Amino acid sequence: MTVAQPDVSVVIGAYEAMPYLVECLASVEAQTIGAERIEVIAVDDGSTDGTGEYLERFAERAAMPVTVIRQDNSGGPSGPRNVGLGKAAGRYVFFLDADDRLGPEALERMVAAADRNGTDVVLGRIEGVDRAAPRIAWQTLERTDVFSSSIKFTLSAQKLFRRALLERHGMSFDESLWTGEDALFTMEAYLRADGVSVVGDHTCYYLVGRADGKHVTKTGSYTLRFDSARALMNLIAEFVPAGERRDALMVRPFLVTLLPQFGPKFLKDSEQVRRHKFELAEPLMKQFWTSTVAGRLKVEERIRLHLVAERQPELLAGFLEFLKAKKQPEAVLERRGHHVYFAYPYFRDASLAVPDSLYRAAPREARAVPGYREHTATSVLRRAVGRARRAMSPRPAPAGTPRTPTPDGTATAA
Repeated sequence: MTVAQPDVSVVIGAYEAMPYLVECLASVEAQTIGAERIEVIAVDDGSTDGTGEYLERFAERAAMPVTVIRQDNSGGPSGPRNVGLGKAAGRYVFFLDADDRLGPEALERMVAAADRNGTDVVLGRIEGVDRAAPRIAWQTLERTDVFSSSIKFTLSAQKLFRRALLERHGMSFDESLWTGEDALFTMEAYLRADGVSVVGDHTCYYLVGRADGKHVTKTGSYTLRFDSARALMNLIAEFVPAGERRDALMVRPFLVTLLPQFGPKFLKDSEQVRRHKFELAEPLMKQFWTSTVAGRLKVEERIRLHLVAERQPELLAGFLEFLKAKKQPEAVLERRGHHVYFAYPYFRDASLAVPDSLYRAAPREARAVPGYREHTATSVLRRAVGRARRAMSPRPAPAGTPRTPTPDGTATAA
């Protein structure tokens, strides 16, 4: 008897996942897509809390096929995911963390979106439970890409991937990275995909905060964050030529991975750690920090990273003290209210020469300032028409300019 290919292989990497694993597996059983369209591949990564035993009991009673693999601890999430991916037989693969859970219609809706649109990656709306969820505008998009939407700000592995895409390019999780490995994998999938769909009208994934604080992204040395930023920046540079499109993607590692290392925690760092952070950041700033990337950030974000790029740890510390005190910078309006500058520390300090452009607010920030006048399409057109009229209007000749007779007897300026 031929067994039908499952639509989805749900890959679960599990380490010390009790009791969260109970609800995780219950959410798989509750999927409206139906047990006959799912297979589960669960990899116990050397747990000692009963995770492996619970998975085996689940496999015995579950309506869908369940494969349980037990192995020695690998030290990170990449190994178990790669093992599970290697065993997957479904048309699509979904990576589910053992302490999270699915919305009941998640797989049905995501598979339908991929089949309907022929897309290779599908994102489902994510909701946080005692934990922050990605801050993007969750709207349903039948077909988009990483350049035309905000999906670059959700790079976790909990997406639906067409398995043929992963196999065609030999994609797997980088086991040398201890954090950010999913960002690398997902960004590569976005860049290689023939379209991405977003299911924004149904919560597909519940990101659960662990009471014991053992979630992998909350642990680890700061050096791991620099490893992650470096790997993601290099991947983007490999796939996208230098220019605005590359810079648009570079915003993500600069803002999400690198900038937090130069936030409030920097004030608590020892001098040795501060120096080391600047050393780790230096090659990344030299290679990938551009005015276009800076222009896509908020004023205080770009100033902080500018001070990192200029190797000014003392100025950065002073700037962070200002932010820590929750002071609000004065808004300076110029050019009849069309330009707004936020007078954060060092603004127009002649002895430091920090560029004015760093302090100028983009429209999205400036709109909150009373008196700001935004350049609209109408105002831009009006100014263009005015310039054209002035260019076409005859200008009076300066006093004393010789006059040249014309055939009709009048005279013009020579």
